[in-house]
Amino acid sequence: MATANKICSLGRRIYRFVASLSGVIALLIILWGCTANDFNAGAIAWKTYKNSRYGFEFPYPSNWTSLTAPANDDGIAFISPQDNSVEIRGWASQQLPNDRESVKKIKSNFQTAQGVSGVLVVEVSQQIGSMTLTLTQSQVKYCLQGQSKSQDFQNYYRLFYYIAQQYRIPKS
Repeated sequence: MATANKICSLGRRIYRFVASLSGVIALLIILWGCTANDFNAGAIAWKTYKNSRYGFEFPYPSNWTSLTAPANDDGIAFISPQDNSVEIRGWASQQLPNDRESVKKIKSNFQTAQGVSGVLVVEVSQQIGSMTLTLTQSQVKYCLQGQSKSQDFQNYYRLFYYIAQQYRIPKS
């Protein structure tokens, strides 16, 4: 009986090891796809969106289509010509007092080429992958989000990251 328990225990350890190893391998594959060096910003024709209400701007591929802007002119969304589920959104809003307190609790983990620090969050669910950049200045919260189907997210990660780096807000 002791030998059977040892074998079962060994079998469980091997199973746990293989299960954890497969999780690590899956994570490495995702990260490798996200850091692939095949993105070349110079190979893309760019346009720049400039928001007249809040003064932020960001580049977007020139062949992407803009969706109808909201009447309050707080932002814009662009969709890919290859897949209309792939989009880039930029917007801004006045911060409420409660918003300011919650933003202070989150540490900056990203800096734009302009030198502005902010928070970059990447989320991948079973359906959607997204990258959201949030910058705050004075009473305004500026946001940029790129999103795609989760299975395609690794193909757009570098594009979204590049656009986030180039996102500009008015100087204070």
